[in-house]
Amino acid sequence: MTTNPKTAIILGTGLGQLASEITDSYEFSYKDIPNFPVSTVEGHAGCLIFGKLGGKDIMAMKGRFHYYEGYNMQEVTFPIRVMHELGIETLFVSNASGGMNSEFKIGDLMIITDHINFFPEHPLHGPNFPTGPRFPDMHEAYDHKLIEKADEIAKEKNIRVMHGVYTGVQGPTFETPAEYKMYRILGGDAVGMSTVPEVIVARHSGIKVFGVSVITDLGGFDVPVEVSHEEVQEAANMAQPLMTEIMREMIKRA
Repeated sequence: MTTNPKTAIILGTGLGQLASEITDSYEFSYKDIPNFPVSTVEGHAGCLIFGKLGGKDIMAMKGRFHYYEGYNMQEVTFPIRVMHELGIETLFVSNASGGMNSEFKIGDLMIITDHINFFPEHPLHGPNFPTGPRFPDMHEAYDHKLIEKADEIAKEKNIRVMHGVYTGVQGPTFETPAEYKMYRILGGDAVGMSTVPEVIVARHSGIKVFGVSVITDLGGFDVPVEVSHEEVQEAANMAQPLMTEIMREMIKRA
């Protein structure tokens, strides 16, 4: 079977069920792909899938790699380099994150409009890859037209979506109440341990990006709330059908 995907999807914590929507699929385990890291996090299956979604050829990462797993940024973002070589033009990224905006509810979908990078290592540190300039512009890290299309689809289908700034941190600890408040003061609406490195490398490679955070817990408010990885997965599972509906329709209309 031949496939020529122009769109790729990265499925974050607890969001792998979208892969079941992909038809005519075949997959490769990360451990069987040369130079690919292996995901070590519960809820990340660790396979690269090719097939169709919304009637279009796509590729999907079921499970991603994180800086906190001990990988360096070049390893974390290696799949994005592969996507570029395969001709990917649009990247959909998803993640589970903690909400810091008082208007958010657990299970909300937050369309990412921008990000703040708190990772201690930059994915473009070192010799410049020829996919982009030494000093890439990041004024539109998340494509405005794709955001407008997602808003239109969400309105049609009566799906509640929020907009916000994603704050990327190294983890693996969940945030303290003081950290939540700090990130909120600095302009973040949600915080998580992924996405930012991949988006930076995608933009450096000329790939357009659309991002969604599933708000799986809340922090930074007057009453601290404990959170576990299991609770994050459960909240992500509940929001998956809505996220899948929007992404499928976006790809279909591309």
